[in-house]
Amino acid sequence: MIPERWLLRMAQWAHRPPPLWRVILWAVVIGLCLLVFGIEKAGYWPEWMTVGPRPKVRF
Repeated sequence: MIPERWLLRMAQWAHRPPPLWRVILWAVVIGLCLLVFGIEKAGYWPEWMTVGPRPKVRF
C-alpha cells in the first residue's frame, strides 16, 4: 500500500467528512460482521452453514 495515498485520503475526509448515512451504514455492516464472528466463536453457528474442507483434485 502507498502511505501517501492514505494520507491524502485522510486529509480529504478531514476537510469533507462523509455523510451521516454512510457512516451509519458502515457501522451497521461492521456490527453485523462482529455479530456473526461472535456467534461463530461462541459455538452457536449451525453446522449446515459451515464450509467443510474441499476434496483435493488431482489431474
